[in-house]
Amino acid sequence: MAENSKIEWTHHTANLWHGCTKVHEGCDNCYAETLSHRWGKDVWGNDKPRKEIKSVWKDLEKYQRLAKEVGQIHRVFVGSMMDIFEKPMPLLEKHYETDYLRNLLFQKINENYFPNLMFLFLSKKPSNINKYIPENWKDNPPENVMFGTSPVNQKTANTLITQLAKVKGKRFISVEPQLSEVDLTEFAIDGDFINGRLIDWIDWVIVGGESGHKKRKFNTEWARTIRDDCKVLGVPFFFKQIDKIQTIPNDLLVREFPFLCLNEADAVQDM
Repeated sequence: MAENSKIEWTHHTANLWHGCTKVHEGCDNCYAETLSHRWGKDVWGNDKPRKEIKSVWKDLEKYQRLAKEVGQIHRVFVGSMMDIFEKPMPLLEKHYETDYLRNLLFQKINENYFPNLMFLFLSKKPSNINKYIPENWKDNPPENVMFGTSPVNQKTANTLITQLAKVKGKRFISVEPQLSEVDLTEFAIDGDFINGRLIDWIDWVIVGGESGHKKRKFNTEWARTIRDDCKVLGVPFFFKQIDKIQTIPNDLLVREFPFLCLNEADAVQDM
């Protein structure tokens, strides 16, 4: 769990459990897997049990209290050490599976436990979102939830973004780590295009290169292409990093956020 997360595009992170499964080439150098091994947790893979994080509920209550005290909406990334929409997995030393924890969080959101928190559900398995969210979310998702996915190249973008488009509500794309050029202009809902460009159904786009000693090459022109497309569409664009070592060029130091407001009177850009 992390308060005031080092991940630049969120205030906090929250994990219901630790453990995940590699999905595509963007996962090759997964920092979360490395940390799990460092901590002595064998929770990675399609056949490994996950580790429940019991502290998450008190942490979320704390994040809610802090955000309410300052009258703001705070972003919570779920989750940096897990995939919220992976299939139900067994938990170490528990008689229930991960879907119990997932449904408990969804229930608390339904009951408005966290009105000052915007939950960023980022998944590499967006095809599972409609399978696992509450039935009432399929047509009327909560205002404080954003559904996202993480393509890393054109192949994964073609698949994951098309799947995300089938989910109603606020949606975001995190192109991290970007491994090659990605064209975001060829996707639309029901085939509707505007001047050959992506219709405005994405609420936020995040872009970043890979960090760590095994980092793969990142070309800043890839980010500039996405930045320019977002500008045309009026979609907030957030450039996270080249590799956490190289300085970000001034023209790419763009860190925009979607509007997160309590009501119309509080509708100010969240910076």
